[in-house]
Amino acid sequence: MTLRVEDTADMVPADSSVEAPPSQAYIVFRKMWHLRLGVFGLLLMVALLIIALFAPWVATHEPLEQDILERLTPPVFLEGGSMEHLLGTDQLGRDVFSRIVHGARISLTVGVSAVFVSAIIGVILGLFAGYFGGWIDAVVDFSVNAMLAFPFILLAMTLVIILGASMQNIILALGISNWPIFARVARIETRKLRDQEFVVAARAQGLSHYRIIFKHILTNLAAAMLVIATVEVARSIIRETFLSFLGLGIQPPTPSWGLMLAEGRDYILTVWWLSTLPGVAIFLSCLGINLVGDALRDLLDPRMRKA
Repeated sequence: MTLRVEDTADMVPADSSVEAPPSQAYIVFRKMWHLRLGVFGLLLMVALLIIALFAPWVATHEPLEQDILERLTPPVFLEGGSMEHLLGTDQLGRDVFSRIVHGARISLTVGVSAVFVSAIIGVILGLFAGYFGGWIDAVVDFSVNAMLAFPFILLAMTLVIILGASMQNIILALGISNWPIFARVARIETRKLRDQEFVVAARAQGLSHYRIIFKHILTNLAAAMLVIATVEVARSIIRETFLSFLGLGIQPPTPSWGLMLAEGRDYILTVWWLSTLPGVAIFLSCLGINLVGDALRDLLDPRMRKA
C-alpha cells in the first residue's frame, strides 16, 4: 500500500517542532550572569580608580594634618565618633579616612607602574626566547627558573636596601622581581605560534623577524598578557604593603596602607580601627582586581567562555 503526501503529513506529531535557537539577548544575559562576580569586581575597581584620581577632593582633611587634641577619635559608627572624622583619627590626630583615600593613589600607582615594568621586561624576553630558540631560549629559561627559585622578599629587600626606600625604587624593585611570570607565559605561547600558518606566511612574504614578533605574534599574546597584568597589579599592591609594613617601602609621613598597618599594630587591642580599616581597603581593592582578572580570562579565552 502506498502512502500519499497528505497521509504522511498527518502522521507527524503536532508537538515535534524544531527548537528555536536562543536569541542574542538571551546569550548576552547568560554571559552577564556567569560574569556577575566580574561586574562586582569592576565596580570595586572603578571606585578605587575614582578615589585615587580624585583623592584631594574625596578626602575630607589633609592626610598629613595633625591635631593632638583629636587623637584616637573613634569612627562615626562607634560611640564617641563624629561626622568630622568619618573613620576616626590616629595616634597623631590625623584623619584616617583621608589617609586611606590618599593611600589608594599610592598603592595603585605602585601596583600599575611595577606591573608595567615587569611586562616590558618579561614579554620582550619571552618573545625573543620563544621565537629564536637556541642559546637565547636557554639563557632566558635559566634566568626565569633562577628568579622563581629566589625568595621574592629577600630579593626585594636587597634591592630596596641597595637603592634606598622611595616610591621609585619600590616600583623598580617590584618590577624586577615580577617579570618571570610574563616571560614564561610569553615564551611558551610564542613557541606555539611561531610554527602557525600565519607566521610561516609572513616569513614567506619576506617580513623581518622583528616585524613578525611585534606585529603578528605579540598581538595574539595581548589577551593573555592583559589577564596576567590584571592579577599582578593586585599582587604588587600586597607586596608594596608588605614592604611598607616592614619599613622598607613608602616612608612616613606619606600615607600608605602598609605603613598605616604598621603604625596601628601597637594599638590593635584598644584602637582596632587603625589597622583594621586599611586592611579592609587592601582586601576590597585586591578582591575587585582579581575578580576583573577572572572575568577577563573567561571572556578572552575561548576555552573558558560560557554560552
